[in-house]
Amino acid sequence: MEKDVIFGNSEPANDVSSASNVTHRIDLPASKRFLLSLQHFVAMFGATVLVPLLTGLDPLVALFTAGLGTLVFHFLTGGIVPVFLGSSFAFIAPVILVKEKYGDIRYSLGGIVVAGSVYLIFSLVVKLLGTNIVKKLFPPVVTGPMIMVIGLGLSPVAVNMASSNWPIAFVVIITVIASATIFKGFFSLIPVLTGVFVGYITSILSRIVDFSPIVNASWFSIPNFTFPKFDAGAISLIAPVAFVTVMEHIGDITTNGAVVGKNFFEKPGIHRTLLGDGLATMIAGLLGGPANTTYSENTGVLAITKVYDPSILRGAALLAMLVAFLSKFGAVLQTIPTPVIGGVSLILFGMIASIGVRTLVEAKVDFSKSRNLIIAALILTLGIGGASIKIGVVELKGMALAAIVGIIANLVIPEKLEK
Repeated sequence: MEKDVIFGNSEPANDVSSASNVTHRIDLPASKRFLLSLQHFVAMFGATVLVPLLTGLDPLVALFTAGLGTLVFHFLTGGIVPVFLGSSFAFIAPVILVKEKYGDIRYSLGGIVVAGSVYLIFSLVVKLLGTNIVKKLFPPVVTGPMIMVIGLGLSPVAVNMASSNWPIAFVVIITVIASATIFKGFFSLIPVLTGVFVGYITSILSRIVDFSPIVNASWFSIPNFTFPKFDAGAISLIAPVAFVTVMEHIGDITTNGAVVGKNFFEKPGIHRTLLGDGLATMIAGLLGGPANTTYSENTGVLAITKVYDPSILRGAALLAMLVAFLSKFGAVLQTIPTPVIGGVSLILFGMIASIGVRTLVEAKVDFSKSRNLIIAALILTLGIGGASIKIGVVELKGMALAAIVGIIANLVIPEKLEK
């Protein structure tokens, strides 16, 4: 899944060695380096193209901005952090909400650009005040329920898509489950992609796939880059999601450092990784792509292969950017039936909510305390219930409102609320 890390753990793993100038670069023939890069491309592909398919953005633009964002991240962090940046699931719900409200997805892109700038602000804050300020603002009692809101808030979207053809959706669900729990080898690493592939073949056999977009598409073309529009109301619905994904980012960098055996909190510094992630997201929004985030799928590939050379990830980024110009490939993605995406989404969105639960469990949040119950209750009810507050031209609604209320509640409700 896109996010399978321990959120809320912002400290580097104890067994991670001090950072050095070693970048784990290895000497391999070009053919083997290409295969290693291709493996990373496949690992990130399913989630990266699924987000634009759900939101109405162009999958080819998403691939291009993911590759470009990854290269930008590596440049800003000195090329020593082996990560890949792909489409973020956290922004799906607000992007869809803004698109439906304004009738123009370009307003969603404006919100994504501003969300990226939030990362830049946090980067400066962390540089000046240290990582403890982030831990204080985003403890597990806040981030856990917020992650649950992201997943549960998306569940109606998944159900609506799956309900257009439940038999096809069930085929996809069963395939994803089997791939993740029963299959061995390569297919166990790509359950989402496997589910989409089997669902697509089943849809073809059921004669519900329209191949005309593929027939009519040229082989090569420039991706459909789209430029953003900015509106205060749209920004207020999307930008606050960055409060959650910043903590997500810290968890990813912690996990990546533990796998590689380096302390990326010290070198290049978490403020630089936040800067790279934020600028990548801003660039994506400016070009018509979804918000970017560091991918744990690729960290999983690192753990399996034991090849930590960051240049391999840069090779995968270049591959993603090249594929973005294959319009036939983009046309194939556009023909994937709605119930196929719905079946995958039912599991993915549920997994996101489950990770929120896991965050609370692993952090051992004590819900016998009224304080923690109140904070979680406010976030869950406001986020899932879709509550909204309008302050001038700015509207805080659902997830954004829940995030801000949760952060404030955690800061102002005293620890000794009990008797």
